[in-house]
Amino acid sequence: MTVTEPHPARSSEGDAVAAYRQVRETTAALLAQGPAEPGAQPVANCPGWTVRDLVAHLVEICARVHGRATGSTPGPVPAGGLPELLDEWERLSGPVEEFLAGPGSMDRHILVMDAFTHELDLRQALGAPPPVDHPALPVASGVLLTGLSASLDGHGLPPLAVETEHGRRVAGTGEPSVTMSGPWYEVYLSLAGRRTTAQIRSLRWSADPGRWLPAFTWGPFRVPE
Repeated sequence: MTVTEPHPARSSEGDAVAAYRQVRETTAALLAQGPAEPGAQPVANCPGWTVRDLVAHLVEICARVHGRATGSTPGPVPAGGLPELLDEWERLSGPVEEFLAGPGSMDRHILVMDAFTHELDLRQALGAPPPVDHPALPVASGVLLTGLSASLDGHGLPPLAVETEHGRRVAGTGEPSVTMSGPWYEVYLSLAGRRTTAQIRSLRWSADPGRWLPAFTWGPFRVPE
């Protein structure tokens, strides 16, 4: 995967810590500013989930990484409401941030990507706008583009240039034969299985995107109907 950045690259290890902490703190702030009973709100991007389910998932993943980092057995996710879940997430986060501060690896970056993607899901569920800037975006986008690159290669498809206001990246191997461009938020959600085929087509393409669309289903991500 070729990456062309508009600014000098930052330390991905430092970004991973700041990014994950920002997601946790922003989640708490969004819930405090949201409706009176935010836990029952449905999450459209995660069918069948409520906001409480989404936060419980984030705590569960954090507990797994905490167990890996400390050599302990992860405990159960608290059965209470959102305040108990947020308290547990904060309690577990110290060793997890130490883990994120270690040498860069895909495991670390996947943790950031998952958390940031669910922050965007939460924002949509609560009617909050996407962030203007976020320290998780470079790390999380890198994971999604790596996955798309593998999917393009697996489908035997030519590489794809992806352009947003944050720069240009090439997914796949070789020189790109088509460019997909749009606002970072729409491009990100398209790469993360949160946009339909019609919505992906509505991005700016330099050629008909039909042959590239199957590559947007990969790993845990499925283009919704």
